[in-house]
Amino acid sequence: MKVIVRTFLILNLLFVTGVYSQALRIPDTTNISATVGRKLGTTQIEVFYNSPSVRGREGHIWNTDIVPFDFTVLGFGSEVASPWRAGADESTRITFSTDVMINGEKLPAGSYGFFIAVYQDSCTLIFNSNTQGWGSYFYNEDLDILRVTTVQEKNIDPMKDRLEYRFYDQTEDSVILALEWENWRIPFTVSIDAVGSLLADIQKQLSGAIGFDPASLIAGANWCLTHEVNYPQALQWINSATSPSLGGQNTFRALSIKAGLLEKSGRQDKASQIRREALDNATIIEMHQYGRQLLSSGKKEEALAIFEKNYKTHKGAWPTEVGMMRVESVRADYTKALKYASKALEKAPDEGNKKAIEQMIIQLREGKAIH
Repeated sequence: MKVIVRTFLILNLLFVTGVYSQALRIPDTTNISATVGRKLGTTQIEVFYNSPSVRGREGHIWNTDIVPFDFTVLGFGSEVASPWRAGADESTRITFSTDVMINGEKLPAGSYGFFIAVYQDSCTLIFNSNTQGWGSYFYNEDLDILRVTTVQEKNIDPMKDRLEYRFYDQTEDSVILALEWENWRIPFTVSIDAVGSLLADIQKQLSGAIGFDPASLIAGANWCLTHEVNYPQALQWINSATSPSLGGQNTFRALSIKAGLLEKSGRQDKASQIRREALDNATIIEMHQYGRQLLSSGKKEEALAIFEKNYKTHKGAWPTEVGMMRVESVRADYTKALKYASKALEKAPDEGNKKAIEQMIIQLREGKAIH
């Protein structure tokens, strides 16, 4: 009986050892586990991969058993024609926190097993819903979510010994993500709807506790005004921010944003009323900057009226004489403009402003308008 029990235990131990020995991973330097990420707008991009090295095999990486071209039956129990795993060991995984476009093709937010079918002059990028595979040995094309073509570069220098994923040329709404190994680079463009995704993020944030914070509501409304989107909800936000229930933030900035949103919504009369209220709450600097803004947008008469109002209201305090200098410059009365410029120079609060006014005085003496 003891012999039978001992034999059973030994066989059971061998079975357990045989099953779990495949899960044992002892780190070495053959294939290095790596992660790289990038924030694109509100979109988080992350790549998880294992990085093999060339290890003296330069010139024998592509179109070999290391990186086979096309779809290949890899063996070891796999009888399915499979693409390259785009790395080593486990499947490469790419995660996008929002919907994106890959070389112009839409890909929903999520995590994907990433494979590449490599050819002589192009590559097919494959985003597959299975993120748990060991390489591409058990690749299932039925789980492909997106396939898109890209063109590789074959002569990058210097030679990349370690396979690496890198980001390049980021803009507000796109970035290039590239796999680089040996002398090849396989790039593709990830792009987003920058305005749409950021608006969704702002809406989400303002649905929480900060939806009771006037400064956050004002910032959200101003973003919508600047990007010309979401006017009805932006008006709700600015109305809340200026409401007595949240402290009544009736500052020049808040009321100017409200007036701008009303104008964009076609409510011109109401916008004009709120604009007058905003100016009544403006500081000297805010009114001066508003006049500059009107002038730069070509609304000369409105700008001149603001500069003159600022000068009279604040009795020539800095920088109202700078504004009047601009008024007379627009009217081409350079003599008057120089008088205001000289007074402004005496009141200039720092060297930067002094130098700027001195330069304007030179222009006026030469009979040139200040722009």
